[in-house]
Amino acid sequence: MGQITLQGVHKSFGQLDIIKDANLDIEDGSFVVFVGPSGCGKTTLLRLIAGLEDVTGGRILIDGQNVVNVPPAKRGLSMVFQSYALYPHMSVRGNIAFGLKMAGLPRAEIDRKVAAAAATLNLTPYLDRKPRELSGGQRQRVAIGRAIVREPKAFLFDEPLSNLDAALRVQMRMEVTRLQKQLATTAVYVTHDQVEAMTMADRIVVLNAGRVEQYGSPLELYEQPANLFVAGFIGSPKMNFVSGPPADQLGAATIGIRPEHLRIAQEGEGWPGTVSVAEHLGSDTFLYVDGGALGLLTVRGIGEIHLKSGDRVWLSPDPARLHRFDKDGMAIRH
Repeated sequence: MGQITLQGVHKSFGQLDIIKDANLDIEDGSFVVFVGPSGCGKTTLLRLIAGLEDVTGGRILIDGQNVVNVPPAKRGLSMVFQSYALYPHMSVRGNIAFGLKMAGLPRAEIDRKVAAAAATLNLTPYLDRKPRELSGGQRQRVAIGRAIVREPKAFLFDEPLSNLDAALRVQMRMEVTRLQKQLATTAVYVTHDQVEAMTMADRIVVLNAGRVEQYGSPLELYEQPANLFVAGFIGSPKMNFVSGPPADQLGAATIGIRPEHLRIAQEGEGWPGTVSVAEHLGSDTFLYVDGGALGLLTVRGIGEIHLKSGDRVWLSPDPARLHRFDKDGMAIRH
């Protein structure tokens, strides 16, 4: 079991509020991602769950038990850090087994658990190597293996892929997702990368300045953002925001339209603009269009669009895909 519940969790350092009244219900076996800009409090919130930071107020329940005063080692959680934190003088086998040895498990049980974890993570051929003989991805798998063998109630991941190059990050996020589904163990994962969040999570927590802005499935956050912050943070490239007459006509202070929901229209139809930059990627074309009073608009088209810098265009937003926001930045629901 690995259900984690946060009830009015608050964290302050002196007069500075870092986490403000966080309420979350993380279901057993789910993969939940904390995402937000640097300094938003996502790592602090993870450390509060782990017990590495003291809670100023509120309750943290693990399987119904309040663990606010329970030390980290007794919460039944395993944490994987951004830095691999491997012992350089130990082999892969020794690193994975270290926590089990400290717990006093019998040698035969340790060997069995280490072998099983190594097989799951494709580390069996590397068990006798030292960390310096491994690639970054292999070192991260060793760190994950060390967490797996403890058979925790939940895994806590603190930006575990941020030290890897772009291609390896894509591979590792697939491996972590596959592994979590295979083990069916609750995972709480911190990242600043919203693409990582969208592709890995069952549910996403969007944090901003210590406050939970929205908690929901990736598609829910993408299709029904609660406010301007979530709308602008989730989605790549980010949503276009337009104020003035186009918004006024819809009874909103601001309207939002995602780049993929703007189409190139016939001359004289829609919003006029001039292409500032065209990025031709083969599979997609990204156009950055100077819309005059509407500001800079981003358009994402499938395949090749034969436009270049300086070309005059007209853009037509999909009416069914418009997002409306009031003067306080909150979503206006139809």
